[in-house]
Amino acid sequence: MGVRAVQKEKTRRAIIQAAFEQLSAQKNYTQLSLREVARQAGIAPTSFYRHFKDLDELGLTLVDEAGVLLRQLMRQARKRIASEGSVIATSVLTFIEFLETNEGAFRILLQANSGTSEEFRAAISREVDHFIAELADYISKSQSCQLEFALTQADAMVKLVFHAGAEVIDMSFSQRRAVAERLVAQLRLIVNGARVELDRA
Repeated sequence: MGVRAVQKEKTRRAIIQAAFEQLSAQKNYTQLSLREVARQAGIAPTSFYRHFKDLDELGLTLVDEAGVLLRQLMRQARKRIASEGSVIATSVLTFIEFLETNEGAFRILLQANSGTSEEFRAAISREVDHFIAELADYISKSQSCQLEFALTQADAMVKLVFHAGAEVIDMSFSQRRAVAERLVAQLRLIVNGARVELDRA
């Protein structure tokens, strides 16, 4: 990769990071300003268009980035499970750490039902479905159950985790810890209930 290509990719990454950092409890994706994103990225507003057609294209890129981060989260959690033991507690801890280091990415994924474009919402839904599918595959293999049964369990778990994430994202560390403990208990109920159902089959 040439010097110009490297610089272009570096600037593109700076724009993406600036957009993520602009997101907060007071500002969702639809409220992003191209000018503010460009300023935080250290470029002129006109330079933005060398990398993205418009804010809508940037938004779809942010969704893709968030999806990649979620998949990395799953892989990281699995590695930690191998050494730390508890599947649920380790997964929840990894997720809370993800919120602390990738807040903007999670805020994007919470906007599936907001007033954004249909294409944007569909992109988020695809990323969440992919996350559910990866978890279902893991559950199916670890619990030796049918994939359809694992998908039902994974869907319930992911929706619960996303709900908890939306609840804690603007909380203090101590408040997050309390919610995380409750989330662990709730996920264990789902897993234990699934085991009972499997034993009946």
